[in-house]
Amino acid sequence: MSQKPLSLITDEPWLESYAPTVQKRFDRFQSALRAIIDFSGSILEFARMHEYYGVHFEKMRNGWVYREWAPAAKQLFLMGDFNWWDRESHPMRRNHRGDWEIFLPFEDYKHTFVHESKIKVRVIGANDTSLDRIPAYIRRVIQDEVTHDFAGQLWFESAPFSWSDHAFLLHEAAAMPLIYEAHVGMALEDEKVGTYREFEELILPRIKAGGYNAIQLMAVMEHPYYGSFGYHVSNYFAPTSRFGTPEELKSLVNAAHGMGIAVIMDIVHSHAVKNVNEGLNEFDGSEHQYFHPGDRGYHEGWDSKLFDYGKWEVQQFLLSNIRYWMEEFHFDGFRFDGATSMLYHHHGHTDFGSADKYFDEGVDDDALLYFQLANTLIHQFNGEAISIAEEVSGMPGLCRKVKDGGIGFDYRLAMGIPDFWIKTLKHKQDEEWDLFELWHELTNRPRKEKSIAYAESHDQALVGDKSIAFWLMDKEMYYSMTVLEQNLVVDRGVALHKMIRMITLSLGGEGYLTFIGNEFGHPEWVDFPRLGNEWSYKHARRQWSLVDDPLLRYQQLDLWDKVMIQLAKDHQLLAAAPAQQLYLDPDKKILAYERGNLIFVFSFHPTESFFGFPIRMPKSGTYRIFLDSDEKIYGGFARLDKSVAYKTDKDQMVSLYVPNRVVMVMEREK
Repeated sequence: MSQKPLSLITDEPWLESYAPTVQKRFDRFQSALRAIIDFSGSILEFARMHEYYGVHFEKMRNGWVYREWAPAAKQLFLMGDFNWWDRESHPMRRNHRGDWEIFLPFEDYKHTFVHESKIKVRVIGANDTSLDRIPAYIRRVIQDEVTHDFAGQLWFESAPFSWSDHAFLLHEAAAMPLIYEAHVGMALEDEKVGTYREFEELILPRIKAGGYNAIQLMAVMEHPYYGSFGYHVSNYFAPTSRFGTPEELKSLVNAAHGMGIAVIMDIVHSHAVKNVNEGLNEFDGSEHQYFHPGDRGYHEGWDSKLFDYGKWEVQQFLLSNIRYWMEEFHFDGFRFDGATSMLYHHHGHTDFGSADKYFDEGVDDDALLYFQLANTLIHQFNGEAISIAEEVSGMPGLCRKVKDGGIGFDYRLAMGIPDFWIKTLKHKQDEEWDLFELWHELTNRPRKEKSIAYAESHDQALVGDKSIAFWLMDKEMYYSMTVLEQNLVVDRGVALHKMIRMITLSLGGEGYLTFIGNEFGHPEWVDFPRLGNEWSYKHARRQWSLVDDPLLRYQQLDLWDKVMIQLAKDHQLLAAAPAQQLYLDPDKKILAYERGNLIFVFSFHPTESFFGFPIRMPKSGTYRIFLDSDEKIYGGFARLDKSVAYKTDKDQMVSLYVPNRVVMVMEREK
């Protein structure tokens, strides 16, 4: 009896020649899941190793147990404030599983093994080196302000955190995510590291007022170098202490849920910091415990270590990490960093001109399987949780269900869109903008796979590049952003910034993302304190005073963002079918399309306005403009009259006045 083809193949006939590979991937997943179920009962139970490894209080034995997986190590010693950092007095022993373990009776250690005291584990490795390490499953890590040394810190809550988010519903954000990407440390205007509490009190209300229904938090997991933007993770189960305590992070998430906002974590399972003092590298004295040995275990571009996703214990470590953040901190989903790098042995550094590249020996089958397992776990834990891949290669089936032959993500970040905008702004005059290329870039995505569109994220704003607003207006943003004067550079920049965001939102995907501050055209770039800038925080912050000043045009850009997001919510715009093109004129730079029963008309022409411009509407009737970017409140010139009714003729045509550099949104009268 022949096997029924997977839905991915029947839905995408062009993949038929690759059906055996897709089937093989699915069969391998099923085999791996069966092995997990046979071992643990379910993948949810399999992902509980954070409850076994690390430091835990055992009521039955009335004491603390610390366990560590270090198979190649010759000896481990627990040390810390509790034993005055004696490197020999507390040797660990191998238990029946082969793990290292030590038990500390409560009565003997109740006065020394205490909340906020520091610990490390001394490891005599396979290579006979003796190094003081931080426990792999530690829940909190702190840095000494004088020596700059990192150590694990015992964190014993006097009482469990009191959650009040039981009524929070994730459905809206899961169905149509409007994501506000943010970094807690750089969220304040002050030149310092911001805290979870300050973010909760000062920034969450701004996000709520902006209409966004989800936050994507960067740099949550502990990382030794602040300037890494959180992408060189050292301690996977420790929320970074530089922003505050675990309870303060929980409070932030709880408060967001109280505002109806989902919280997505930017999770870094694509690589790890190579540091041996703070991270996992060579933990047991071998180079192949958590990571691949040799060149395969090192990413040259990132100067970091690469996980061995095919190893059972590594799968369990990473899957437990996912469950931990969802269960302990109530995160509503994840944005998986570097998915392209994970999926391929070449890390995506190739030309994907041929579909063979998605199915040949360049694909890392272990990483692909890990993603299938991770997405299975996420959606079993919470059926509405959001799983997003930072993926640029276009891997087929990335955002299809695993049972269909896919990899199981809910959304793919449309990474080509911001690259297109930056390339266009850097290399083309306004007259050279190619609307055919623009349409293709914003609409070219698989029919049954969802994308999150964005004009810019943290990647585009980093040092070495500039925000879109700064590409458009550059130094004029320092001198000419007042509403009291007119400036041609600023007029152009404000007009195009509004149009770029609206066309990206309405055309580019089934979700939308902005980076903190970019909703009002934050100037300059992002640059964390480092030796090269004399450890300055000047560019590692957000200048909220700009948008709060009614005399500056940042407020106009912000008001446009608010009405744009509200438009998407009111009309369920991104949940609607992909847009249908109504008109495209490459010379006049006019583009019109319909999506979600709304008509969008864009004119990217730099100078000319057009009177009586004919555009065929999808239905006969009377149409009205109910939103346009040329309104005074949004920094425009009020050239359009919303009271005008546009009736279709016998050919379903309307005649419009289309000013230059404007977008108008029209609706058919019921």
